[in-house]
Amino acid sequence: MTSGQRLRQIANMLNGTTLLGLALAVCAGTNVGRGPRGLLIASHYRWRLPFAGAFTVGNVILFRAGPEAARANPALLGHEERHSTQYAWCLGLPFLPLYFIAAGWSLWRTGNPGSANFFERHAGLEAGGYPRASAPATDPRTNRTRA
Repeated sequence: MTSGQRLRQIANMLNGTTLLGLALAVCAGTNVGRGPRGLLIASHYRWRLPFAGAFTVGNVILFRAGPEAARANPALLGHEERHSTQYAWCLGLPFLPLYFIAAGWSLWRTGNPGSANFFERHAGLEAGGYPRASAPATDPRTNRTRA
């Protein structure tokens, strides 16, 4: 691990988000194992929410797939790792309301929670399975950009 990855691991342990992620993983009945770069992989997540194939709480990445499939998708793993770093930068739990505000903004602007979401854009939209925000919609009758 690099010094930055170790610092992220310590910060997310101290701010409580890794412990929250582990508690969620245990309550959801997942299998938790060590992942790369100081991350923990919780596999076989079965709860309905959130709808994503993977999501992060602190240094814990919860995957719907098994651990082999999680490790075999380095793009998604890197995307979720960047969210882990965002938890550290936001000092832990403040990340959650900030993320949901950004997701609501994105949903209002683009019709999906990721395309205009600051956190998703900085974690890598395509790696997270989100489409890029398209150009402003045009009115087919006038061929002008809608306000």
